[in-house]
Amino acid sequence: MQVVRRVLLGLRFILLLVLILVAMPASVGIAATGKDASQSQPGTKPPNIILITLDTTRADRMGFLGSTRGLTPSLDALAHQSVVFTRAYAQVPLTTPSHAALLTGTYPQFSHIKDLGTPLTKDLPYLPDLLHQHGYQTAAFIGAQILDPAGTAPGFERGFDLYDADFHQRKPGEDRYKSIERRAEDVANRAMGWLSRHQQGPFFIWLHFYDPHDPYDPPEPFKSHYASAPYDGEIAYADSIVGSLMDVLDRHGLFQECVIAVAADHGEAFGEHGEERHGMFLYDETIHVPLLLKLPAGRFHGKRVDERVALADVAPSLLEAAGIPIPAAMQARSLFPLIDAAKSATGKANPPQRPIYSESNYAHRTFGWAELQSWRTGKYMYVQAPKRELYDQSSDPGARHNLAVASKAVADTLDAQLMGFLQKTSSAPIVQGKLDPAQAEKLRALGYLASDSAEENNGKKAAIDPKDKIEIANKFHRAIADMEEDRYDEAIARLRAIVGVDPELGSAYLELGGALSQEQKYQDALKALRMAVAKMPDSGMAHSALGSLLIKTGQWDAALPEMQAAVVCAPGSALMHFDLAAVQTHLKHFPEAIDEYESALKIDPDYFEANMFYGRFLLQMGHADAALPKLVHAAEINPESAEVHASLADAYQQLGQAENAERERTKAAELKAEQPQ
Repeated sequence: MQVVRRVLLGLRFILLLVLILVAMPASVGIAATGKDASQSQPGTKPPNIILITLDTTRADRMGFLGSTRGLTPSLDALAHQSVVFTRAYAQVPLTTPSHAALLTGTYPQFSHIKDLGTPLTKDLPYLPDLLHQHGYQTAAFIGAQILDPAGTAPGFERGFDLYDADFHQRKPGEDRYKSIERRAEDVANRAMGWLSRHQQGPFFIWLHFYDPHDPYDPPEPFKSHYASAPYDGEIAYADSIVGSLMDVLDRHGLFQECVIAVAADHGEAFGEHGEERHGMFLYDETIHVPLLLKLPAGRFHGKRVDERVALADVAPSLLEAAGIPIPAAMQARSLFPLIDAAKSATGKANPPQRPIYSESNYAHRTFGWAELQSWRTGKYMYVQAPKRELYDQSSDPGARHNLAVASKAVADTLDAQLMGFLQKTSSAPIVQGKLDPAQAEKLRALGYLASDSAEENNGKKAAIDPKDKIEIANKFHRAIADMEEDRYDEAIARLRAIVGVDPELGSAYLELGGALSQEQKYQDALKALRMAVAKMPDSGMAHSALGSLLIKTGQWDAALPEMQAAVVCAPGSALMHFDLAAVQTHLKHFPEAIDEYESALKIDPDYFEANMFYGRFLLQMGHADAALPKLVHAAEINPESAEVHASLADAYQQLGQAENAERERTKAAELKAEQPQ
């Protein structure tokens, strides 16, 4: 019955893809041939490559890795035709830096992509770019705003002909699946639509399925079937879409000769070691991930590689599969020597053991607590922390018994190995910029904690072990989730509890002020936000939040220095300059307002609100000729805005262009009529 149910669920998806691909010739995707499955031979067409990344997916939910929950029949079937890596590990338990390691083949200490929102720079080797340079058509289809280059993943679009990530901040009452994320079915449909128009190949397609990430809300029938375990329901749903996708590829002759890699970016914690969700700790529940590699013509199918491997090994492996030289800057190693060694008992020497490095900067970036690094080698897992940890994974796979004190010599040895690895693999340190407030807001909408304050990261706090503060982080995550679902009373109670335990945590006061403001408890909110500013004087977010609430309560003069401070703290933020321009305009400080509008548009020329409001400001000042290009560009950015078309009508009217004015006036009226009342 379960198989029948999955087939019925995927029927609409399959029918749609059949319609998309019906004209696609079976010759798309001719694989390389020869003795070495990893290499294209001269004169043959490079293989097509599909990369599927499953967000927040635990290894222990996979049937092909021993789960008996029955969640992954499609992935289990694919595993039978693939090489299975039973011990694959993420380098960071966060989406953006983990994908950066996977796609660059470098470690976070080299790429400096350690946290959410950090840009991927042009000097890094990048799998999509390298494939594109060697003739591949490239496209990415992203499941959530977390990997949107326009916000929290700058630079990730490099090398892609198409990077499909057109997300926007969720509006009140708007479906999250039409704003900040999309279902796996939508991602797959978009990918197959692109493929139907790019039939010549070779192609590289990356599909990112975000569904297992919280909040856990699978569609029906998974929602009902897994009502008591919605996370499992999300995984079962994503698995069904993988299965439907593989079916369609197979029907159209694309599956057999295609290279297909499937990996999770990290796992999820459900209270093990005290953590809820992911990002803080480096235990197996968030670092051990599923990894499959299907090669053309079924080569090495059914092989299981039990050596430890890193997600960073995926990029050099896919380059080798495509017959493309692996650049020296890629620090990770191809998986093919391990696959070859697993072929049979040929008497070959076993390849050298691969120790695995992982790290997390999330607790440090968010709260100022210590950074964590881990080192997996032999039978041990070592965690470098203020209270360091050592586990014998052969006898203690759940990492419950810390041996660091009892086995000090072993811990010292592994610590030395880890430090030596960091020394060999780190690039020159760079000054990390603070998180942009607009980025922080996007991360917050996805349930992540974000701070733009270096005050959180002082030396005293850096000595705090996240293990000792994990319940604060859990409560913080719950409060953010409450606010995203408009449960402000619950959020306020949690945040008050946090500042009661840790009165120095400025970010908690910031969130508390926001929650109180939503409940129109303005005086309490002002007190909380003033505490946030006092605790985090270098936070543009804190100054901006206080300034915004002062405006809401009619205190424009008091808001001005806060908005000015926000610009000083975040000079590269178009949002901060725009907000200050609005205050200067209201206070009739017109030259200063112009300077701030210009600064905002210099940083972000496509900032819709800045173009529109600056255009309206110029129009009111009698400069219709200067206002017109701003308003025209605003209409290009957001053609569905009735307000901007009405302003354009006024500009054309002032310029004596009656026909254009009437056209814009009519358009504004049509758009206004379409808006829900």
